[in-house]
Formats: sequence, C-alpha cells, structure tokens
Amino acid sequence: MSFAEATRTWLRIGLLSFGGPAGQIAVMHRILVEEKRWIGEDRFLHALSYCMLLPGPEAQQLATYIGWLLHGTRGGLVAGLLFVLPGFLAIMALSIAYVLWQQHPLMEGLFLGLKAAVIALVVEALIRIGKRALTSRAALWMAALAFIAIAVLRMPFPLIVLAAGPWGYLRVRFGWGSFAASRTQPALDAAAPPPVIDAGLLTRARPSALRSLKLLALWLPLWFAPVLACMWMLGSTSTLAQLGVFFSKMAVVTFGGAYAVLTYVAQQAVERFAWVTPAQMLDGLGLAESTPGPLIMVVQFVGFLAAYQLAGLEHPLLSGVLGALLTVWVTFVPCFLWIFQGAPYVEALRGNAPLASALAAITAAVVGVIANLALWFATHVMFASVDAHGLPDLASLRGAPALLTGLAMTMLFILKWNLARVLTVSAVVGATSILLR
Repeated sequence: MSFAEATRTWLRIGLLSFGGPAGQIAVMHRILVEEKRWIGEDRFLHALSYCMLLPGPEAQQLATYIGWLLHGTRGGLVAGLLFVLPGFLAIMALSIAYVLWQQHPLMEGLFLGLKAAVIALVVEALIRIGKRALTSRAALWMAALAFIAIAVLRMPFPLIVLAAGPWGYLRVRFGWGSFAASRTQPALDAAAPPPVIDAGLLTRARPSALRSLKLLALWLPLWFAPVLACMWMLGSTSTLAQLGVFFSKMAVVTFGGAYAVLTYVAQQAVERFAWVTPAQMLDGLGLAESTPGPLIMVVQFVGFLAAYQLAGLEHPLLSGVLGALLTVWVTFVPCFLWIFQGAPYVEALRGNAPLASALAAITAAVVGVIANLALWFATHVMFASVDAHGLPDLASLRGAPALLTGLAMTMLFILKWNLARVLTVSAVVGATSILLR
C-alpha cells in the first residue's frame, strides 16, 4: 500500500475511534486486519500485547506501532498523530464552551445525562474486560487483591501494576503456570492474499544500542523542553509547571489502559492537587467518551480547567489552551518514544511465554482497578455526600442522577444500543429533566 493510502486510512480510523480503547481497537482490527489485510491476526495481537504492557493509551500506541511496521518512523508518526488529532480539536472546542456556558441549565442537564452514561460505560468495560481476563482462579484472585489494594488500602495504581507484572512473569519462569490463556487463531481465507506485514513486506529497524541512544537524544528533549520552559518563565510552583511535571510522571507510571489510568488521574487531580472537582472530572470523561480519539484525552480537559481556573495569567482562556496543549504534549510524546524505542525488540520476542503471562497478570489487576473506578464514579454522581473513605451517605441519594443511570444501564445492557445512541439519549433526557424541573 502507498503512504498516501495509509495516511487516508489512519485519518479514517481517527475519525471513527469512538467508544474507548476496546471500541477503538475493534475499529482498527476491522479495517487493518479484515478489510485492508495489511496485518495478520497474530501480528496484530502481538503488537496489542506489547502496547498493553506500556504506560499510556494502548489504542494510540497500537496505531503508532502498526504505522511503524508499515512505513517506518514517518508511518508511526502519522498514524499516532491522526489517531489523536480529531479528538484533540473536538475537546478543545468543547472545553472552551464548557467554561463559558457551564452555568446554563441546558449545559448542566447535558452533562448530567453524560455522567449517567459514563457510569454505564465503565461497568460495561468492567464486564467486557473481566470476561477476557479472568479465565483462571489465579486471575480472579489477582483482580480481587487489586480492588482491595486500591479501594481499601489506598495503594497507588502504579505500585499495583508493578507488582502484578513481575508476578505473572515469575509464575512461568518457575513453572507455576501462566496467567495467559491459550488462544486459537482463526483460519485465514485461503482465497484471500496473505496480510502485507505477515508476508514480509514491512519497514522495520534492527534493534541496536546506537539506535536507542539516538532516539533518546531526540525524544527526551522534545518531551521535557516545554516543561522546563514553564518552570523557567513561571516558576516551578506554577500551575502550568505542575501540570507538566505531573502528566510527565503519569506517562511513565500509568499502566493498564485508559480506564485504569483514570483512577490515578482522579486520585491526584481531584484529591491531591484540587485542579478539578469530582463533578468536573466526570464531565471531562463524558466529553472524552462522546468524541473520537483515546479516552485518555480527558487529561486535556483536566489540564484546560486547571490552567483556566488556577494559572493566574491575565487571559484565562489563553491559560486554559496552554494548559491543554502542555498536558497533551507530555502525555503523548512519550508514547512515540516507547514504540520507536521498544518495537524492534518486541518484534524479536514474539511468542515469549513469560511476557504473555506478565501481560495477563496486569490485565487481571486492571479489572480490579476498573471495578474501583466504577464505584468511585457511581458514588460521586448519585450521592450528594461521600466521606473521606469513599463511602456514600445513603440518605443523600440524588433521585435524577440515579434514574438517569438506571436508564443508561437499560439502554446499554438490555436494549443493546450502541455507544453513540446511549450517549445522545442520556444527554437529551438529562437536559430535558433540568429544563422541566
């Protein structure tokens, strides 16, 4: 395939990438594996396994990885950037509208409906990932322990993942069994041509120490230059500098996919830094769910609001835009580094059993983390009062959000409506309930 054709295809994928990481990966699989036949099933799953081991948004990293396989560095850059660009532009426009008109009853109602839909979507993600990941008693125990660790013991999410991965790896190394379930690959259509990449027509660099040093010399300055500039011009305690430092850390330590990352971001942005309120965090997730692009784009909304409300610059909207740009920059620049640096080595490790077991252990732990995220969202939406331990005051139950959440659950699980329809109806019903009260 030509580079121009690949560029058009990546833009198409970026515009269609709704529904969180599972939906985005499904879109890529349908277009790249089934329709275009640019990559085979086994190669696609191998690339996905590596991306799920990385910190950051696995769907965007998967697009970058496959783009790199097809056309080298320029292919990875185009694939990764076009995956993010539509959602970035949409959330920037919606963030500006949010701060200008958030007090309007119609806007309040729209976000009330979106919050209810978000609870249903996170529960649906929990069930979907749980069915795939919890295939053994060991995986069930891992998920349960992860839930207890984050919900009861308040352990940081990165520590949970850093414990799960090595445990899964060591189980295989010591012969105690693997967390990874064996999978049966679907048979290829004999009449169809073989996938382009699996047929050997790919651009791929050989792993070497010199190549790794050159990549670090390029990408590390790109990553940290804006953060250091903010520190130099505004001070290390400024909101913009704090955003750059925090989300740079997040890019390194947040493993396990978007829903798991959101737990860490919510803990820090809401409870530690007080950049946003729980309600605003949920509003941001509603925006990210209803626009194309990675679900982790909610961090753009957090960065915008933090800078808009706290940066203290003369023009709040300009502060918000700068906060959003800086947050997105330090979130996604490392993603390209992880892929370009690690992909050649991963290609040489295809079929590595301990690596597959480590991935499966992390995925099982993520199920427990997502369960905690669903509980956190539900309590903050449906109850007016939540104590420091996350326990709601049952007497403070809010009628409208509870009913809207029940409606969203019905549409998603009983009526089997798609994501766009659930979000649209929830937003309209939420707006109507506010206007009629």
